[in-house]
Amino acid sequence: MSPRVIASPAGSHHQDDLQLPSVSLVVRPAKVTDSVSSESSYNPSPRSASVSSLDDTPVMRKPLRPGVYVPTVAFFQRNEDLDILAIANHAVRLAKAGVAGIATQGSNGEAVHLTHQERQLVTRTTRKALNDEGFDSLPLIVGCGSQSTRETIELCREALFSGGDYALVLPPSYYKPSHKPDTIVEFFRDVADASPIPIIIYNYPAAVAGIDLSSDVISELSKHPNIVGCKLTCGNTGKLARIAAATDAATPADAGSNFMCMGGSADFTLQTLIVGGSGVICGIGNVAPKACVKIVDLFTAGKLAEAKKLQTVVARGDWAAIAGGIVGTKSALETYFGYGGIARRPLPRVTKPQAAKFASDFKEIAELEKTLL
Repeated sequence: MSPRVIASPAGSHHQDDLQLPSVSLVVRPAKVTDSVSSESSYNPSPRSASVSSLDDTPVMRKPLRPGVYVPTVAFFQRNEDLDILAIANHAVRLAKAGVAGIATQGSNGEAVHLTHQERQLVTRTTRKALNDEGFDSLPLIVGCGSQSTRETIELCREALFSGGDYALVLPPSYYKPSHKPDTIVEFFRDVADASPIPIIIYNYPAAVAGIDLSSDVISELSKHPNIVGCKLTCGNTGKLARIAAATDAATPADAGSNFMCMGGSADFTLQTLIVGGSGVICGIGNVAPKACVKIVDLFTAGKLAEAKKLQTVVARGDWAAIAGGIVGTKSALETYFGYGGIARRPLPRVTKPQAAKFASDFKEIAELEKTLL
């Protein structure tokens, strides 16, 4: 089918105007069952489908597959209320580009600027938009990091209730001097024990006061039946290679153990795949999802020279996104795709000179994106 994108001007609806139906899911730890089409050739291992439970209530979830995942931007109207239609339209645009899945409440999603209710609304809106346009099998990852074990578990439960399939969790960092390695390990195990959805470990030292989980720690945590992947925004490809080998990570060619060992940036997509990783969760995918997916497709087809050439362009575009941050990404979306809007304060408003600079920085990757089918 050819899914349509809802055509409506950005900012035309208040965030409370759209009443979304509740998601009929059990909000407590439960036995997880993979929802896999009989036509699928990618079969997750029993390891990732087995979750300890407080009861025997099954929760159907969508399996993660190797490829490109995009941590979506949260869109706001001029008064900083959520722009529901832009959130929905953007999710459908990404799905049509061929991404393997979408993540809400990541760093790009300004989760730290949202209330619990707003977090749930963003996730529900994304899930409903995908379902309505025929992408009901696309997995939805939800950022659930918090400073306490208790609130992190609460966020995981809210993620399930809102239509999320997996939780992306950062280590706690506010009381860094008190967080020894065994404390971090205990945190992830406690969350995984109680979460009703599987956990993906998020290693992003820049966001957590420099805490950088080692390959030994992540490999050990991967043995927990409810920890099914990791996102390495640390950019350490040596670490990624060690974890991929230790976990027998899923790749485009082989499901392996079905553990998802993913890079956290598009500028090392090809490197991730070459050393046995599963793909990437990348912010530049908001601007150029087709280009990011194309790298994986070329690698899978054995066209390494073409993949390398495209990786170079994507890496330059990714640097524009890294340097410009969320406001730069939104400015580029506004310039090249007609939507993007503002970030919530205290993030700054983009000036005209800054918008021109962002337009120049993103020009190569945005124009490439528009040429891809």
